[in-house]
Amino acid sequence: KILGGLIMSNNKLFKGKHLTIEDRILIEYSLDQNYSLKLISKKLEKDPTTISKEIKRNRLIKPSKKKEKDLLRCESRKNCTVKNICNSNCNKLCKKCNLINCYRICNEYSIKKCSKLNRFPYVCNGCDTVTTCTCEKNYYRAKVANARYKDLLISSREGLNITSKEVIKLDEIISPLIFKGQSIYHIFSHHKEEFNFSQRTLYSYLDKNVFKARNIDLPRKVKYKPRKKTTAPLIKEANYRISRTYNDFITFLEFNPNISVVEMDTVHGKQGGKVILTFFFRNCSLMIGVLINSCSKIHVKDAIDKIYEELGSEVFRNTFPVILTDNGSEFKNPKDLEFDKSGVQRTKIFYCNPMASYQKPHVEKNHEYIRYVTPKGKSLDNRTQEDITLMLNHINSTARASLNGNTPFKLAQMLLDNSLLTKLNLKHIPADEVHLKPALLKK
Repeated sequence: KILGGLIMSNNKLFKGKHLTIEDRILIEYSLDQNYSLKLISKKLEKDPTTISKEIKRNRLIKPSKKKEKDLLRCESRKNCTVKNICNSNCNKLCKKCNLINCYRICNEYSIKKCSKLNRFPYVCNGCDTVTTCTCEKNYYRAKVANARYKDLLISSREGLNITSKEVIKLDEIISPLIFKGQSIYHIFSHHKEEFNFSQRTLYSYLDKNVFKARNIDLPRKVKYKPRKKTTAPLIKEANYRISRTYNDFITFLEFNPNISVVEMDTVHGKQGGKVILTFFFRNCSLMIGVLINSCSKIHVKDAIDKIYEELGSEVFRNTFPVILTDNGSEFKNPKDLEFDKSGVQRTKIFYCNPMASYQKPHVEKNHEYIRYVTPKGKSLDNRTQEDITLMLNHINSTARASLNGNTPFKLAQMLLDNSLLTKLNLKHIPADEVHLKPALLKK
């Protein structure tokens, strides 16, 4: 708004904040109208020193459009007695030479500046003699000043905000843990008191190669491949899926909202070799695994029978009331999995839709941790159940952002029967000892 010939600015809401583009437009307008510094600061509700610094910091030099010789007059032109700069035989004063401008070759040349620029308003805005003055011109322009402000704001936040000693100290903490395969979130969760910055800043330091560890050492830094567009598959219901489809699963949960769900899947090594049968508990993100000799119905049944015997019927039924799995050939005999040897039902099996493994996303995503230790295609034939349990202990002791900084093992202690943890040899690994690299299982 323009009130009484002056742009009014409502700065009560922005007191103590940086100058805005509106504030700078007001300053430019005020300088053009020859308003005093005190009046400008009053209207902006800013200290006069803030206004004067803003003007001096963002002055724009604009040469005059007059002839070059008149434009660039030397500051000491009137009293100058220099001769023979370009020719030792010439006795003419160099300032009166018509052959060459003395400012081009004189070492003592300095541009003539207006004395008014040394005090407020520090610029030529609103000057009455600006059209006839041959001195170097300085102007304040709101758009230019705001652009400089934004550039300064960005550049001031670039680089490292820590000393070299602090970098060395942080590197001694962070790099060894990253080399063990620990995630940034896991490290940050257990060393908050040692960091005086955010988790995002730690990622920025890694991007700038501040530490010995690099982005390539982070387990999740490699980008996923783009998903391919596929047509919707034609679902043909098989006998084993009757009353066990994903829609049946959703309906079952609607009638049993508080029931615990376990996702089941397999992790393969070399084709035709040993396989890890995995179970993921949705309520606490705990994952357990059983090493089986092959990916077959009989070996999956034997693995579940073994867990059933170790835990006992009551603990098993309470812990594995519902199992959601995919349509792999090893799972296509649901009755053998649902019932024990005496014909008593111990669990309920449901299947995802064909080609829709995303319907059990938690176990699929959690397999990523297994691949940190046992890369895809690497044989599992030389592994034992003790190796698999050790690996899962490290995985279950990794802090998760989805669990608000907790580990699956700690939540399992509260939400699952503790006898399951004991009988399956599941143990908590101290935070700094968590290791998620192939070196964990080296023999």
